[in-house]
Amino acid sequence: MKTSSRRVVITGSGVVSALGNAPKGLHDALCKGHCGLGPIQLFQSAQYAGEIHDFDASEILGEGNLRPLDRIARLAASAAQLTLADTSCTQEMRDEQDVGIVLGTVFSGAHTIGVFDQLAITRGPRFVKPLDFANTVINAATGQTAIWHNLRGINSTVATGASSGLQALAYASDLILSKRSDMLLAGGAEELCFEMMFGFDRLGLLSKTVDTAVDFDADRSGLAVGEGSAFLMLEDEEIARKRGATVIGEIRGYAMAFDPQRGKSAQQMEEMMARTIRGALLNADLAVSEIDCISSSASGGIAGDRSEAHAISEVFGKQTGSMPITAIKSAVGETLGASGAIQTVALLEHMAQGVLPGICGFGKLEYGLDLPTVGKDNRTAKMQNGLVLSFGLDGNLCALVVSKGPS
Repeated sequence: MKTSSRRVVITGSGVVSALGNAPKGLHDALCKGHCGLGPIQLFQSAQYAGEIHDFDASEILGEGNLRPLDRIARLAASAAQLTLADTSCTQEMRDEQDVGIVLGTVFSGAHTIGVFDQLAITRGPRFVKPLDFANTVINAATGQTAIWHNLRGINSTVATGASSGLQALAYASDLILSKRSDMLLAGGAEELCFEMMFGFDRLGLLSKTVDTAVDFDADRSGLAVGEGSAFLMLEDEEIARKRGATVIGEIRGYAMAFDPQRGKSAQQMEEMMARTIRGALLNADLAVSEIDCISSSASGGIAGDRSEAHAISEVFGKQTGSMPITAIKSAVGETLGASGAIQTVALLEHMAQGVLPGICGFGKLEYGLDLPTVGKDNRTAKMQNGLVLSFGLDGNLCALVVSKGPS
């Protein structure tokens, strides 16, 4: 349970995704049933993914030397720029006050690492690019973003599989509650690259078609990978009020867990997911009846989606029958380290607009899943407290409770 008297509020957000570069634009696209999945242009592949086509970081970041930044760093720096602008955190403010950053990612610059190693092995060390070496470490995107935006506070990278982005938000909230920081950009980033796709394909996790990468759908056959980045500005409430910042939400609580069998036992996976959800509610000091909506972690995986559905039903019981539930990964792809942050940005906008979008491409619910509210249609609802779920393939689990800001 929290012991700090501080409250962690959200004063801005930014997102770069296959469905747009603004929280409201993402919300509108999801409500219209738009799908960001399609053929890959970045590299030759018969697969499809949630690629951000024609991405040009200079359109967001403006003039400057972008050469030291690889694709994931450009995605992260761009989402950070949009967030800083949304919360009116100017360069002058960052000169006077230390603003930190916590970023979640699974692979960071996997393509940069692959190219660097390939050149070193096939042509020799003399042919590798020294400029690329700095981007071959897991915290490269975090560091490059901090350098670009003059973020002189805490600098931390979270790498806990697909739950990294949500765990970055949780960790950042703890840093503020413990008075180690007053302002933090927190979120996640992931790039689409051949190395990532090759790995998921070899593991047999990818969906066979676009139409069968649909969350909770009876005909789902696997996930579709995506890319993107999202950040939220987290602040101590008192400091945010003093500077006149607009509060759009609050981090109420979270919980993390780990399944050592990594999904090999469906029963244990369900128990660990349910335990994580209950822990988040306990940490937020909220009852089951006080949760108004859920952003699910479902990504089209057969076993993972099924376990998550059973865990939600177990925790919420009869309330599951009326609980508004959405899942966005069949629209933007499984963005891995960025997914939890993108879900949170989207959910805050859903709660502000009072509309929870349906699941893109949804046909019919898998038999035996007790989630009667899951479907393709949007739902209008009064939503104050929301639950964001991020359950990774590697056993890392995270649940985060957020509340929307005042009207």
